[in-house]
Amino acid sequence: MKKLIQIVLFNAFSFAVAIPAFSQDATEKKEEEKPKVTMSGYIDTYYLHAFNSPKSGNLMGAGQDPSNGLPFYAGRAFDRLNDQFSLGLVQTKFSYSDKHSDLVIDLTFGPNAELGNFGNQRMAPGQGYATGYFPANPNQSVLYGTSAAIKQAYFTWKATSKFSFTVGQFGTHVGYEVIDAPINYHYSLSNLFNNGPFYHVGAKANYVFSDKATLMLGVVNNWDALTDWKSQKSLIGQLYLKPVEGWNVYVNYISGRNDDGFKSSGNLAYTPVAPTSYNRTLFDLTTGYQITSKFYLGLNAAYGWYTFDNDSYHDVIVAAYQSLKPTWGGVAGYVNYAISDIVGIGARYEYFSDKNGVRYIGTTNTSLTITAPITVADGHLIMKPELRIDNAASVNGVNYYEDKDGKPTSSQQTIGMAFIYKY
Repeated sequence: MKKLIQIVLFNAFSFAVAIPAFSQDATEKKEEEKPKVTMSGYIDTYYLHAFNSPKSGNLMGAGQDPSNGLPFYAGRAFDRLNDQFSLGLVQTKFSYSDKHSDLVIDLTFGPNAELGNFGNQRMAPGQGYATGYFPANPNQSVLYGTSAAIKQAYFTWKATSKFSFTVGQFGTHVGYEVIDAPINYHYSLSNLFNNGPFYHVGAKANYVFSDKATLMLGVVNNWDALTDWKSQKSLIGQLYLKPVEGWNVYVNYISGRNDDGFKSSGNLAYTPVAPTSYNRTLFDLTTGYQITSKFYLGLNAAYGWYTFDNDSYHDVIVAAYQSLKPTWGGVAGYVNYAISDIVGIGARYEYFSDKNGVRYIGTTNTSLTITAPITVADGHLIMKPELRIDNAASVNGVNYYEDKDGKPTSSQQTIGMAFIYKY
């Protein structure tokens, strides 16, 4: 009898203890299933000094002065201004997430927002748009205005634990770097980033095979443009692999037919009056390996080209440009070391070739960038002192960059500091 009473008392005690434990588990599970709404963003400013002291006051190269006889190509895409405090980008990002869906509304303002969303810019009356593409239909042209403030606006439906579907405007999958200054190790952006796509409007599907392999496929309008000027769409793809812990590999792809409609008529790859159609294709490899908790290596390589339906016309173009071919590409290596939780040191070396002028450099360029990020204020404030040295091949016998007298020179060296506050 005594043993029976002990068993009853023990079970009663266990039940009494289990009730609050079960209740706590149920509460935690309920909390996990609640929709989550977050707001984040950042602001950044920078100050740069160029040792070549370009007369123009910007870092865009000697081609900005037509008298130099160089094509109007761009040196630095974002951090353009010399010897002045400059605002970069202001971001406000809203996100909503629940068990079956995600929503992102990413709004940006400021000089870098305009530059990063150049396909949506409206220029002065009579000049069309920054892309050179002006929709003839007024019901379409009015879409270009406040749309320039939208960096991303998309939703994702999580159909299963492995399959998801995304629709809207989203940042490109191509490349090692992104436009968001807090995410990149260096403040100045690589030429591989500057000459690739920034964003797309379309739809994509993502399937997770395992924690070591994921595949994304999608259909988008084209590169960096709110609206499409053709009936054919561009195809995008990404294969993610994780061979070992700490090593991530991304193989990226984009290809589209006649998807470069805003390039100038002087472009080698095609002209708007050309009696031919073409495809533009880009493959990109991005990989990084966290060797230790402090030491990191990264690599980005890309190669793009045009192909034409009318080979005879292509042959004429090639002959006219002394056997040049419409290709571009490059490679960049990254090495970062965390000296402490506050200070790090990193370097990027890049080779980029656009000697045929199918993108926005119009030459071959090598650059070395050294950055020592300093993170304070509980991770909110990042200061990035940076040294960058660029050397470019001459174009038609004329050097690419600009000196204090406005004359072309072969190199450009800058030193500066970026201040980034994120929340």
